[in-house]
Amino acid sequence: MTQTQETPTVISPEALLEHWQGHRRLTRKMIEAFPEDKLFTHTIGGMRPFSGFILEFLGMAVPGLRGVVTGKWENAFDLPHHQKKEPPSTKKELLQQWDETTEEMNKLWAQIPPARFAETDKAFGQWDGTIYFFVFYWIDNEIHHRGQGYVYLRSLGIEPPAFWDRS
Repeated sequence: MTQTQETPTVISPEALLEHWQGHRRLTRKMIEAFPEDKLFTHTIGGMRPFSGFILEFLGMAVPGLRGVVTGKWENAFDLPHHQKKEPPSTKKELLQQWDETTEEMNKLWAQIPPARFAETDKAFGQWDGTIYFFVFYWIDNEIHHRGQGYVYLRSLGIEPPAFWDRS
């Protein structure tokens, strides 16, 4: 009997997307928890306001997944959130853009062949790595900055959403 060596799959692409979207649902709850004025102005220790982190996530998710799908990466400094003359200035606008990005991510994700995740590419024309590395980076980056948002909310006397509730 001849056996072929296959790379074991630890998580399916669908499960990975659900994991990422779970984190995005929690981040959306964080956006909702911020008072309108503090979302765009409150900082600690010279860090950006929470809205600045959200714009970063928005600027990586869809452009990054477009790069994964097409193999053509926009320059990191030319991402949409850097190009917009007027970024969202209200919580409602920010949440609307968040929801639109979520839908677009789902559409793009469906176009990624499973083998693509193990391929090496140069994200945004700057960083070499495997596609799964980039996806993990985007998720980890969101978790990191969301943690800063937890500190912001607590400093405002607001109980943040439970970190484990990604429903």
